[in-house]
Amino acid sequence: MLRRALLAASASERIRRLVTTTPLARGVVARFVAGDTAEDALAATGGLLADGLLVTLDYLGEDTTDPQQAAAVTDEYVRLLERLAAAGMSAGGRAEVSVKPTAVGLDLPEHGEKTARENIARVCAAAAAAGTTVTLDMEDHSKVEATLRILGQLRPDFPDLGCVIQSYLRRSGDDCRALAVPGSRVRLCKGAYSADPGVAYTARADVDGCYARCLRALVDGPGYPMIATHDPRLIAIAAAKATLAGRAPDSFEYQMLYGIRPAEQLRLARQGNQVRVYVPYGSDWYGYLVRRLAERPANLAFFLRSLASRR
Repeated sequence: MLRRALLAASASERIRRLVTTTPLARGVVARFVAGDTAEDALAATGGLLADGLLVTLDYLGEDTTDPQQAAAVTDEYVRLLERLAAAGMSAGGRAEVSVKPTAVGLDLPEHGEKTARENIARVCAAAAAAGTTVTLDMEDHSKVEATLRILGQLRPDFPDLGCVIQSYLRRSGDDCRALAVPGSRVRLCKGAYSADPGVAYTARADVDGCYARCLRALVDGPGYPMIATHDPRLIAIAAAKATLAGRAPDSFEYQMLYGIRPAEQLRLARQGNQVRVYVPYGSDWYGYLVRRLAERPANLAFFLRSLASRR
């Protein structure tokens, strides 16, 4: 019930205005968001890379309905990749980028999918020039088909283009089996959106069960699994499956969110695993933050304690 309420809040413009105009909230957001600017993102990236972690950067924003805004977001990613390359952070995929299709035009009323595909292709070309990769973020269930079409259309030119599959969706097992092909990069996460029971699992055990089935398909396949979870049990299952499958440490990676379980990120990396941290930046942080609160009650408790302590 709490998760549903928080996900509903993420779509509420009234609550968005209330939270984003509260000065106290910004200090708390700093735990989960690197900052408002590319400079902030580069500083956070440098620190994580120095600790032996990998990074994927997300310029916050989604549901764009203005072509100029979609172009501006694309330009931001291109400039970011150029700066990562100039700073020596992108070579070998040490720092890559994650892109939400709706941020670069998917929801435009005219030619949205075409615009998003063209803008993502620009980002992919900039990433290739910088020696790194791009991952397509997955948004709510209504965007899955279009996102996977864009993936399929761009992979012939950019074979290392990755995507995300969310285990809360009933279709995800089939999607993972279809994507478990040579060269494929798939980030598997639980998902942080709301959907009807006919589309999505609503019980935590069912979401976890689907995650385990998707994980098996990806780990046993010839692609590159990106195991995105903070759940200790699922991390242990992933480690066991990778060992049984005979996977080398550089043939898969763990992924975690910036500001969540940082000690575990370092522990896994120091054991010889590849660990990538998802680092968001930008001023449009509200939707991202509320979905993080919905994912883990501990995050909500931290948020409320922090607000109380700053009064």
